[in-house]
Amino acid sequence: MTGPPDRGPAAPGRDCPLCPRLVAFRGANRQAEPGWHNAPVPSFGPLDAALLVVGLAPGRQGANRTGRPFTGDYAGDLLYGSLARFGFAEGRYERRAGDGLRLVDARVTNAVRCVPPQNKPTPAEVRQCGTHYLAAEIAAMGRLRSILALGSIAHGAVLAALGLRAAPYRFAHGAQHALPDGKLLVDSYHCSRLNTNTGRLTEAMFDAVVAGLRRRAAGGS
Repeated sequence: MTGPPDRGPAAPGRDCPLCPRLVAFRGANRQAEPGWHNAPVPSFGPLDAALLVVGLAPGRQGANRTGRPFTGDYAGDLLYGSLARFGFAEGRYERRAGDGLRLVDARVTNAVRCVPPQNKPTPAEVRQCGTHYLAAEIAAMGRLRSILALGSIAHGAVLAALGLRAAPYRFAHGAQHALPDGKLLVDSYHCSRLNTNTGRLTEAMFDAVVAGLRRRAAGGS
Protein backbone atom coordinates (compact mmCIF):
# COMPACT_ATOMS: atom_id res chain seq x y z
CA MET A 1 0.00 0.00 0.00
CA THR A 2 1.21 3.38 -0.94
CA GLY A 3 2.34 6.59 -1.21
CA PRO A 4 1.34 10.12 -2.14
CA PRO A 5 -1.27 12.13 -0.25
CA ASP A 6 -4.80 11.09 -1.26
CA ARG A 7 -7.55 13.70 -1.32
CA GLY A 8 -10.17 11.05 -0.59
CA PRO A 9 -13.90 11.13 -1.32
CA ALA A 10 -14.83 14.54 0.08
CA ALA A 11 -11.64 16.44 0.77
CA PRO A 12 -11.55 20.26 0.81
CA GLY A 13 -10.45 22.05 -2.33
CA ARG A 14 -7.44 24.34 -2.36
CA ASP A 15 -9.60 27.38 -1.59
CA CYS A 16 -12.08 25.84 0.86
CA PRO A 17 -14.21 28.76 2.16
CA LEU A 18 -15.75 27.17 5.28
CA CYS A 19 -13.74 28.90 8.03
CA PRO A 20 -13.18 32.65 7.49
CA ARG A 21 -10.36 32.96 10.03
CA LEU A 22 -8.44 30.10 8.41
CA VAL A 23 -9.11 31.50 4.93
CA ALA A 24 -7.58 34.83 6.00
CA PHE A 25 -4.57 33.14 7.57
CA ARG A 26 -4.11 30.99 4.47
CA GLY A 27 -4.08 34.12 2.32
CA ALA A 28 -1.50 35.79 4.54
CA ASN A 29 0.72 32.72 4.38
CA ARG A 30 0.46 32.60 0.59
CA GLN A 31 1.66 36.17 0.40
CA ALA A 32 4.48 35.62 2.88
CA GLU A 33 5.62 32.22 1.57
CA PRO A 34 4.40 31.71 -2.01
CA GLY A 35 6.47 28.55 -2.45
CA TRP A 36 4.74 26.67 0.38
CA HIS A 37 1.67 24.41 0.09
CA ASN A 38 -0.56 26.92 1.97
CA ALA A 39 -3.82 25.01 1.42
CA PRO A 40 -5.89 22.29 3.10
CA VAL A 41 -3.54 19.35 3.65
CA PRO A 42 -4.80 16.07 2.12
CA SER A 43 -4.67 12.78 3.97
CA PHE A 44 -1.70 10.47 3.50
CA GLY A 45 -1.97 6.71 3.00
CA PRO A 46 -4.43 4.24 1.47
CA LEU A 47 -8.19 4.54 1.91
CA ASP A 48 -8.43 0.79 2.46
CA ALA A 49 -6.20 0.96 5.55
CA ALA A 50 -7.24 -0.62 8.83
CA LEU A 51 -5.76 2.19 10.94
CA LEU A 52 -6.53 5.93 10.79
CA VAL A 53 -4.30 8.33 12.72
CA VAL A 54 -5.98 11.68 13.45
CA GLY A 55 -3.92 14.69 14.50
CA LEU A 56 -4.99 18.22 15.36
CA ALA A 57 -4.09 20.51 12.43
CA PRO A 58 -1.17 21.24 10.10
CA GLY A 59 1.78 23.10 11.57
CA ARG A 60 2.60 26.35 9.78
CA GLN A 61 6.16 25.35 8.92
CA GLY A 62 5.37 21.64 8.84
CA ALA A 63 2.47 20.20 6.84
CA ASN A 64 1.28 23.65 5.73
CA ARG A 65 4.68 24.06 4.07
CA THR A 66 5.18 20.55 2.69
CA GLY A 67 1.60 19.51 1.90
CA ARG A 68 1.74 16.17 3.77
CA PRO A 69 0.43 15.53 7.31
CA PHE A 70 3.07 15.56 10.05
CA THR A 71 5.83 16.30 7.56
CA GLY A 72 8.42 19.00 8.11
CA ASP A 73 8.56 19.26 11.89
CA TYR A 74 9.42 17.19 14.95
CA ALA A 75 6.01 15.56 15.37
CA GLY A 76 6.58 13.62 12.15
CA ASP A 77 9.89 12.27 13.43
CA LEU A 78 8.13 10.55 16.30
CA LEU A 79 4.95 9.57 14.46
CA TYR A 80 6.47 8.13 11.31
CA GLY A 81 9.40 6.63 13.19
CA SER A 82 7.03 4.69 15.41
CA LEU A 83 4.77 3.68 12.51
CA ALA A 84 7.85 2.32 10.71
CA ARG A 85 9.09 0.41 13.75
CA PHE A 86 5.80 -1.46 13.95
CA GLY A 87 5.26 -2.15 10.26
CA PHE A 88 2.79 0.62 9.42
CA ALA A 89 5.32 2.49 7.25
CA GLU A 90 8.15 1.67 4.89
CA GLY A 91 11.03 3.83 3.71
CA ARG A 92 12.77 6.74 5.36
CA TYR A 93 11.06 9.83 6.70
CA GLU A 94 13.06 12.94 5.77
CA ARG A 95 10.68 15.82 6.63
CA ARG A 96 9.73 16.32 2.99
CA ALA A 97 6.80 15.05 0.95
CA GLY A 98 8.99 13.50 -1.75
CA ASP A 99 11.06 11.33 0.57
CA GLY A 100 9.51 8.07 -0.68
CA LEU A 101 7.92 7.16 2.66
CA ARG A 102 5.02 4.70 2.24
CA LEU A 103 2.26 3.87 4.68
CA VAL A 104 1.21 0.24 5.05
CA ASP A 105 -2.38 -0.39 6.19
CA ALA A 106 -2.43 3.05 7.82
CA ARG A 107 -3.68 6.49 6.86
CA VAL A 108 -2.89 9.84 8.50
CA THR A 109 -5.12 12.93 8.57
CA ASN A 110 -5.97 15.90 10.77
CA ALA A 111 -9.13 17.00 12.54
CA VAL A 112 -8.66 20.42 10.89
CA ARG A 113 -7.12 20.44 7.41
CA CYS A 114 -5.89 24.06 7.30
CA VAL A 115 -3.21 25.61 9.49
CA PRO A 116 -4.73 27.77 12.25
CA PRO A 117 -3.11 30.85 13.81
CA GLN A 118 -0.87 29.86 16.74
CA ASN A 119 -1.63 26.20 15.93
CA LYS A 120 -4.96 26.53 17.79
CA PRO A 121 -8.19 25.90 15.87
CA THR A 122 -11.42 27.14 17.41
CA PRO A 123 -14.14 24.68 18.43
CA ALA A 124 -16.25 25.97 15.53
CA GLU A 125 -13.43 25.23 13.06
CA VAL A 126 -13.05 21.71 14.46
CA ARG A 127 -16.79 21.15 14.05
CA GLN A 128 -16.87 22.53 10.50
CA CYS A 129 -13.99 20.43 9.25
CA GLY A 130 -15.14 17.34 11.11
CA THR A 131 -18.70 17.56 9.83
CA HIS A 132 -17.66 18.05 6.23
CA TYR A 133 -14.45 16.08 5.91
CA LEU A 134 -13.46 13.84 8.84
CA ALA A 135 -16.85 12.14 8.91
CA ALA A 136 -16.63 11.45 5.16
CA GLU A 137 -13.07 10.19 5.53
CA ILE A 138 -14.04 7.66 8.20
CA ALA A 139 -17.12 6.55 6.26
CA ALA A 140 -15.04 5.94 3.13
CA MET A 141 -12.56 3.64 4.88
CA GLY A 142 -14.29 0.32 4.42
CA ARG A 143 -11.62 -1.75 6.21
CA LEU A 144 -11.13 0.64 9.12
CA ARG A 145 -10.75 -1.13 12.48
CA SER A 146 -8.86 1.32 14.69
CA ILE A 147 -8.55 5.10 15.05
CA LEU A 148 -5.61 6.66 16.89
CA ALA A 149 -6.46 10.14 18.19
CA LEU A 150 -3.44 12.32 18.93
CA GLY A 151 -4.59 14.65 21.68
CA SER A 152 -7.91 15.48 23.28
CA ILE A 153 -9.13 17.76 20.47
CA ALA A 154 -8.60 15.05 17.85
CA HIS A 155 -10.31 12.59 20.21
CA GLY A 156 -13.36 14.85 20.47
CA ALA A 157 -13.39 15.49 16.73
CA VAL A 158 -13.52 11.76 16.00
CA LEU A 159 -16.42 11.24 18.39
CA ALA A 160 -18.31 14.19 16.91
CA ALA A 161 -17.69 12.93 13.38
CA LEU A 162 -19.20 9.59 14.40
CA GLY A 163 -22.18 11.27 16.08
CA LEU A 164 -21.19 10.04 19.56
CA ARG A 165 -21.45 11.85 22.88
CA ALA A 166 -18.08 12.61 24.46
CA ALA A 167 -18.99 11.81 28.08
CA PRO A 168 -18.76 7.99 27.86
CA TYR A 169 -15.37 8.17 26.16
CA ARG A 170 -12.97 10.17 28.32
CA PHE A 171 -9.61 11.05 26.81
CA ALA A 172 -6.53 9.59 28.51
CA HIS A 173 -3.17 8.58 27.14
CA GLY A 174 -3.28 4.90 26.23
CA ALA A 175 -7.05 4.64 26.70
CA GLN A 176 -8.93 2.26 24.43
CA HIS A 177 -12.61 2.84 23.69
CA ALA A 178 -14.77 0.21 22.03
CA LEU A 179 -17.19 2.10 19.75
CA PRO A 180 -20.74 0.98 18.91
CA ASP A 181 -19.83 0.15 15.30
CA GLY A 182 -17.06 -2.23 16.38
CA LYS A 183 -14.14 0.13 15.78
CA LEU A 184 -11.60 0.86 18.49
CA LEU A 185 -10.69 4.46 19.38
CA VAL A 186 -7.25 4.67 20.98
CA ASP A 187 -5.88 7.82 22.61
CA SER A 188 -2.36 9.22 22.83
CA TYR A 189 -0.92 12.52 23.85
CA HIS A 190 0.02 14.46 20.74
CA CYS A 191 3.54 13.70 19.53
CA SER A 192 4.57 17.37 19.60
CA ARG A 193 7.96 18.65 20.66
CA LEU A 194 6.28 20.45 23.58
CA ASN A 195 4.94 17.17 24.96
CA THR A 196 8.23 15.31 24.49
CA ASN A 197 10.40 18.14 25.82
CA THR A 198 8.32 18.30 29.00
CA GLY A 199 8.33 14.52 29.42
CA ARG A 200 4.58 14.27 29.13
CA LEU A 201 5.09 11.89 26.21
CA THR A 202 8.18 9.75 25.67
CA GLU A 203 9.11 7.68 22.65
CA ALA A 204 8.57 4.54 24.72
CA MET A 205 5.08 5.68 25.72
CA PHE A 206 4.13 6.37 22.12
CA ASP A 207 5.66 3.13 20.88
CA ALA A 208 3.59 1.21 23.41
CA VAL A 209 0.39 2.66 21.95
CA VAL A 210 1.41 1.89 18.36
CA ALA A 211 2.54 -1.62 19.36
CA GLY A 212 -0.95 -2.29 20.70
CA LEU A 213 -2.45 -1.16 17.41
CA ARG A 214 -0.05 -3.46 15.56
CA ARG A 215 -1.25 -6.43 17.65
CA ARG A 216 -4.87 -5.55 16.85
CA ALA A 217 -4.09 -5.23 13.13
CA ALA A 218 -2.49 -8.68 13.27
CA GLY A 219 -5.65 -10.13 14.80
CA GLY A 220 -4.73 -9.88 18.49
CA SER A 221 -6.58 -8.03 21.22
